[in-house]
Amino acid sequence: MILVNNPGEWGAKHQYDVLRHAEWHGCTPTDLVFPTFLFCAGVAIVPALQKKLASGAPRAPLALAIGKRALWLVLLGLFVASFPLVTFEAGKDLFDRVYNVRFPGVLQRIGVCYAFAALLFLFTSARTQTRVLLGCLFGHWALLTLAPVPGVGPQDLAGPMTTLQGWLDRAAFGDHIWVKGKYDPEGLLSTLSAVATALFGVLCGRVLAAGGAPRDKAGDLLRLGAWWLLAGAVWSWFLPINKPLWTPSYAVWTAGIAASGLGLCVWLFEHRGFARFAHPLRVYGQNALLVFVGSAVVARTVGRLVTVTTDAGTVSLQKWFFTNCLLGPIGDPKLASLAFGLVWISGWYVVLAALYRRGIVWRV
Repeated sequence: MILVNNPGEWGAKHQYDVLRHAEWHGCTPTDLVFPTFLFCAGVAIVPALQKKLASGAPRAPLALAIGKRALWLVLLGLFVASFPLVTFEAGKDLFDRVYNVRFPGVLQRIGVCYAFAALLFLFTSARTQTRVLLGCLFGHWALLTLAPVPGVGPQDLAGPMTTLQGWLDRAAFGDHIWVKGKYDPEGLLSTLSAVATALFGVLCGRVLAAGGAPRDKAGDLLRLGAWWLLAGAVWSWFLPINKPLWTPSYAVWTAGIAASGLGLCVWLFEHRGFARFAHPLRVYGQNALLVFVGSAVVARTVGRLVTVTTDAGTVSLQKWFFTNCLLGPIGDPKLASLAFGLVWISGWYVVLAALYRRGIVWRV
């Protein structure tokens, strides 16, 4: 996610296709990042709560802690959306900048989906959680295909203006959305299938928490992943795989890939004993929230606030570094943009590795 969010320059000219989202229908490797992140949040719910429940901890304080954490995630998401609280547009003042903040977002969605999945794990059985998962998927499917769009009529999923999700986002948030006047990829309606993504993670978390050898757990996860991949592929014949709409077919398809990836990790790192190769993943994973928020804040600081004066005028520090230190020597705009992203994640790795050695973890 950090690599995708920090190219040297945006646009098809500067980015390889695999590092760009699908325009509408379809699924690129980049479209796998967010659902996998949300899937992993669901997996982590099981070890975080299962031991506490087994020890007899009362549920009310745990539910309160879940609510507080979800609220903090939402507030952090709004902070990231509003940073920096200054404007660079002529005629815009501070009030305009804050007033036009995007309300939905990645951290907001993670907070909401985490809260739903964690509370369900806390208060319901595995069977009920599976029923809710299926209800989210099929309920969302029905709303996407059967419900009419006010002022439009029957839905047409070919574009955002003729979908119920687009209408609902515009009605609920006005211009406080990602694509003003159209839709938000983290909007209200698509949260149904996003909750299902988190619950897929909970199901796999239960597999990891069950007794048995790592090889058996890896096999169970790989089988689940294969079935979900098949189900998602078949469903896509009737409902396109689409990240902006987070269609149920997309949720099932990406859950299959995430479960398969998790199974391969268990097989490689736990069964085969190559745990040392997972060290970079541990370094990033231990402070995933810190690097997500920190990367966004630092990127906007060097990309907007810190400037360099050149013969051609004043440019941001980010643009100056990319143009003079990477694009000039490398020449190829796509390769130079990728190099900037790799420098970015390497720099953050140095910071996170120092925190890892000291056992410093930022939690909410």
